[in-house]
Amino acid sequence: MSAGRSERDEQGATRVAAIVLAAGRSTRMRAENKLLADLRGKPMVRRVAETALGSKARPVLVVTGHMAVEVAAALASLDVSLVSNPDYATGLASSLKAGIRAIPDECTGALILLGDMPRVAPEHIDRLVDAFVAAPDSIVVPVHEGRQGNPVLWPRRYFPELLQLGGDAGAKRLTAARRDEVREVAVDTDAIFADVDTPEALARVRDV
Repeated sequence: MSAGRSERDEQGATRVAAIVLAAGRSTRMRAENKLLADLRGKPMVRRVAETALGSKARPVLVVTGHMAVEVAAALASLDVSLVSNPDYATGLASSLKAGIRAIPDECTGALILLGDMPRVAPEHIDRLVDAFVAAPDSIVVPVHEGRQGNPVLWPRRYFPELLQLGGDAGAKRLTAARRDEVREVAVDTDAIFADVDTPEALARVRDV
């Protein structure tokens, strides 16, 4: 069995794609594109993509938009598929939808990973994937100390609803509307909350 794949994945029963959202303009970062910011010798977006590749999720799709050429260069040599989102300026939902449209038909779920959450680890993703294998109709969400975070794993049956989203809100309101169908997975880390939206948040991540 190849590294990073479960037995059920090999058998084709349950296959989860990872979508890394990496198209945003980083407007709150002022001068810096956070996805290209250096974290211990690597661009942030590369670290996030490597995290996805270290998990059971396959394939790994990276949605690009703002500074797409530079983001692609930061991912050079990684086994990821780049998905262009020409509408990235309209908000997060456009990138989510671009990723969903690119998922292969054989995938039964999609894990949505934000490109600015470099502290999430492969084992966190694998816990979500394992929970999805056990309950493949559930929306799988990580939780720490009573708070839900990211990434979130969506079953294919919700893809049509995800494709109806708009603006910059992402899928959070859809998760809230489907709360009875959410399966929470406890994790022992606040990494599921640690996104990088400001220079101060970037400094905190670099200190970890």
